[in-house]
Amino acid sequence: MARPGVLDEIAALDPVADHERIVFLTTCYEFPFDITRALEFALFRTYCVPSISALLARTGEFEARPQKRYDDTDIIISEILEHGHTSPRGRRAIARMNQIHGRFAISNEDFLYVLSTFVFEPIRWIDRFGWRRLSDAERFAMFHFWRKVGQAMNIADIPDGYDAFERFNHAYEREHFRFKETNRRIGAATVALFAGWFPRLFAPLVRRSVYALLDDPLIEAFGFPRASPFMRWAVPGLVRLRSRLAGLLPQRRVARMRSEMTRPSYPEGHTIERLGPP
Repeated sequence: MARPGVLDEIAALDPVADHERIVFLTTCYEFPFDITRALEFALFRTYCVPSISALLARTGEFEARPQKRYDDTDIIISEILEHGHTSPRGRRAIARMNQIHGRFAISNEDFLYVLSTFVFEPIRWIDRFGWRRLSDAERFAMFHFWRKVGQAMNIADIPDGYDAFERFNHAYEREHFRFKETNRRIGAATVALFAGWFPRLFAPLVRRSVYALLDDPLIEAFGFPRASPFMRWAVPGLVRLRSRLAGLLPQRRVARMRSEMTRPSYPEGHTIERLGPP
């Protein structure tokens, strides 16, 4: 059951005109943990596309500096989500993202797919693991928010409707997901990064837990070992249990702002224009 206050405010807002405010409330008050995990897995999902993983492998950033690559991406996305794409900080983050991407030949279709994962993976994650399901206003606000970001990134042919964009997302994955060695390399480097956040003793368990959260097309495209039936039951169950307990807590009074956090790569704070590779 939703906590009073935030969802009442969301219900009174328009998902088109007020999409920045709705996304802020959902991200920073209702589901800060879930949105973060969902976006991690959204990016993880894009590494199953050989054209994307091959580009990432060529840059060498994932394998040489995985924590910095994670911090840079997380900060840029957090700046946009938390401050809004029309805010000065949001516009600076989008400009920096465009500068970084502008160095590489990336197809519009690949850009469009990555954008679609930012819309739909948080929705799917919260529907699967959240302490409540998202409201229609939150779903449509997420779509309109990222559609505007995509336009600011000069991505062409973004579908006008939520359903059409979701159909594109599914069709793209059916057509493009397939195993390639660069998928495995980038995926393995990312799993190693996640495992590195815990004591070394727990690294094998972390890796198996990640595999347990991946669906079959991802396992096959990465060439990862399939998790045991027990892990595929236990790990999602533990994530749901965490959410149920979180749902019993009082409403968050202070926004959870990842853009204000100190990061391993930036112990003294970050400057948006200096994020990314040199």
